[in-house]
Amino acid sequence: MKSILIVEDDITYGMMLKTWLGKKGFQVTSVSSIAHAQKHLETEGADLILSDLRLPDKDGIDLLKWLGTQGMSVPFIMMTSYADIQSAVQAMKLGASDYVAKPVNPDELLKKIGETMQQPAAASRPTAGTGKASSVRPQTSAQDAPSDYLEGESDVARQLYNYVRLVAPTSMSVLINGASGTGKEYVAHRIHQLSKRAGQPFVAIDCGSIPKELAASEFFGHVKGSFTGALTDKTGAFVAANGGTIFLDEIGNLSYEVQIQLLRALQERKIRPVGSNKEITVDIRLVSATNENLEYAIEKGTFRQDLFHRINEFTLRMPELKDRREDILLFANFFLDQANRELDKQLIGFDDAASRALLEYHWPGNLRQMKNIVRRATLLAQGKFITLNELTELHESAQPRINLPLHNEETEKQQIIEALRQTGNNKSRAAQLLKIDRKTLYNKLKLYNIENL
Repeated sequence: MKSILIVEDDITYGMMLKTWLGKKGFQVTSVSSIAHAQKHLETEGADLILSDLRLPDKDGIDLLKWLGTQGMSVPFIMMTSYADIQSAVQAMKLGASDYVAKPVNPDELLKKIGETMQQPAAASRPTAGTGKASSVRPQTSAQDAPSDYLEGESDVARQLYNYVRLVAPTSMSVLINGASGTGKEYVAHRIHQLSKRAGQPFVAIDCGSIPKELAASEFFGHVKGSFTGALTDKTGAFVAANGGTIFLDEIGNLSYEVQIQLLRALQERKIRPVGSNKEITVDIRLVSATNENLEYAIEKGTFRQDLFHRINEFTLRMPELKDRREDILLFANFFLDQANRELDKQLIGFDDAASRALLEYHWPGNLRQMKNIVRRATLLAQGKFITLNELTELHESAQPRINLPLHNEETEKQQIIEALRQTGNNKSRAAQLLKIDRKTLYNKLKLYNIENL
């Protein structure tokens, strides 16, 4: 599959081009600045560049000059307005293959792309990090990011994934801290994919959904007849993940007794299935995640300090979507692409009003909420674009957000009661207001003995 790099600072327009070209069979990446384009070309390469002339940091002419200094021979099509035809001519002199006037005529653009890629230069471009030309694009492997997720281009996202790439090859235990829906499990997968254990199992456990009495069996397995209901032998997660990575999601929800068992397994690297006298040596890399303040839980006495230090050799903090403004429309269009495929729709993008609404919304449910909202809007849309009419959730949720305090139990209890009152006892919406996930809310309802209002 031929790869195209779009360099366009109008994110909505760039994503529209990306969606359209993706449907034509190309592998497309869209970036919004020359700096991001240069980084992509150095690490990933491209079979063709489709660049706007006017960009926020430099312009397309500068990118062309940079390609020349790097010895990169990549087919290049300049997008320009009619007023900048002279600049397009200059671009051709510097090595651009062609130019196309904006607004782009899709059929003309596709024809120019086809013609440009058939030129001899298309068969020769440097591999990232070397001065040698190669026509081979890196193949998808365990080292490549999966195609069902977008990392983003914001500064906070780039810093996060720089840290991921730094810690992944080590043996350090990693704690991923972040609100519900921010993509913690993806980061855990990415750490595994970039580690020396990439070819071994990745086993995820949702600690919030394990009953206390079954946790030891889930972690360490059991032998037949060891307790009522143990009708067969069971392999636990630690043995299933042997040689690879075990991911403990929402680790803050584990009971104190289970924390003791987990700590022993991590310290000794040995586990004993429930009902067995035989110890099994295991070799696992631990990645954990939580949306709780574990240091506060230590002060309360509900989380062991020694376990905290064992799982927290390196901390990654997940940014919330509202703090990644540059990524909001990227993710919205990414989820639209997924919804188009799933629902067999052909939507192009979001109109201007819808785009503004997406940017202004506070996204308490983060990426998970956005994915659901975009999927629903895609199903409802009647035209080629998603409009405000399909994004009713963005203007119906006008209630003020509630932030759970991390120091006063009585205040926390009252905040939960108030959230339930505001949402008519809808626990999913109450959890969004409280900026916690639903599992955590259920745990707190039980802890504070809060009945339905």
